[in-house]
Amino acid sequence: MTGKINRNLEKSYNPKRIRRIMKRLNLYSVIRRKRKYNYQKNLPEQTAENIMKRDFKASNINEKWCADVTEFKIDKNSRKLYLCAIIDLYDRSIVSYQVSVRNDNKLVFDTYKKAIMSNQSAKPIFHSDRGYQFTSKIFKVMLEKQGTTQSMSRVGKCIDNCVIEGWFGIIKSEMVDYRKSENLEELELEISKYIEYYNNERYQERYKFLSPTEVRNEAIKANHLKSEVRDYPIKVDSKIIKYYKALEKNNLAQLQM
Repeated sequence: MTGKINRNLEKSYNPKRIRRIMKRLNLYSVIRRKRKYNYQKNLPEQTAENIMKRDFKASNINEKWCADVTEFKIDKNSRKLYLCAIIDLYDRSIVSYQVSVRNDNKLVFDTYKKAIMSNQSAKPIFHSDRGYQFTSKIFKVMLEKQGTTQSMSRVGKCIDNCVIEGWFGIIKSEMVDYRKSENLEELELEISKYIEYYNNERYQERYKFLSPTEVRNEAIKANHLKSEVRDYPIKVDSKIIKYYKALEKNNLAQLQM
């Protein structure tokens, strides 16, 4: 506004003066403010390399896990329930989840502990974003104790963790009745019921219309019999192809320097 006034009137008014006059006249800009990112000011405790590199294909269960946290709102009072989930990239099953009214370390830690309790021999690549729960020193120690390899998305690249992000989109679009929940207990029950349905009854074309749990049990049986685990090809996303071409081009440019 200051720039427009000064240019049109050929003046050099101070922005503070214009702001003061606008406030007195109850005038406000409708242009969105630029979002500020304080990446350098709020450095995480422990970061990890992006080992996953958008390679979301797994040849066996418990080879690659992706995790994240999302929120659900149920009313105008902005009451929230947070869901932390871990998805296995082989069968796309939810191996563990926890809900809480607080988006804190305990939510993530309990979700990971629950996943390990049901998969005690698992030593997967564990991929997440750079949320403060995943970058804490305590969580890093938990991963190292299990022999889990930590991987993290790059700053501002949500597509690096698109599988779990996509699943959150699925649950929020298919669990259509969750907005009718009148309290957090009802919402928690709806989430639990949907995940049970997703794992056991949501048949997927990529798995020849088997459920994630059926694919998982098939793999467990194959491992027990020491036979080959069945391969279920997943359609490659065009964005992933573009990413690898750009990565290859960048690596070639570095070699030529």
